[in-house]
Amino acid sequence: MTSGGPPSDETRIIRRQPGAVPSDDSEQLTGIIRRTPTGSFPVSPAPSDTRTSYVPRATPVSVGAPRPSPAAACAAAAVSIVSGWATAVIATSLISGWWHTDQLFCIAIGFLSAVSAAATIGGLISLLLRRRIGRLLIVVGSVVAAMIFAGLFVAGAELPQIVYAIPVLPIASIVLALLPATGRWCR
Repeated sequence: MTSGGPPSDETRIIRRQPGAVPSDDSEQLTGIIRRTPTGSFPVSPAPSDTRTSYVPRATPVSVGAPRPSPAAACAAAAVSIVSGWATAVIATSLISGWWHTDQLFCIAIGFLSAVSAAATIGGLISLLLRRRIGRLLIVVGSVVAAMIFAGLFVAGAELPQIVYAIPVLPIASIVLALLPATGRWCR
């Protein structure tokens, strides 16, 4: 195609004279749209009387496994809180009573109670946030608390009778933290 030259057969535009109506049906199907209508206007279907209405959202359906019950995790958390509190009370009482006679033993009990408290508190928070590490931290804190009570009994400390029952709490914390239902809660 050259610009400015005479039109060739490839570049020539087909034009019609104004007002000329093609007589051939094939030319009418491929021809240019008329400017003025010659027949009646097409009638659109009558508007229906249906009104638009509010369509509510679909209600979500629970699919898959049911949500785990938090009962075992709540029980583990509650028993761990009571166990940690009881361990801290006994350790504080022991340190205040034995400080003048055996300072090294009191420092060891104080260190163990700090480790037990840190692990138990971290485990409680993690367990309630549904983290797996929470179970492990509660077990570690409870094992350290059991070691504190074992140290008391080995040392032969004069303790009230109720103190001999307190080691049941860390053991119960370990059992509740290791239950399969607590594990399902943490996933």
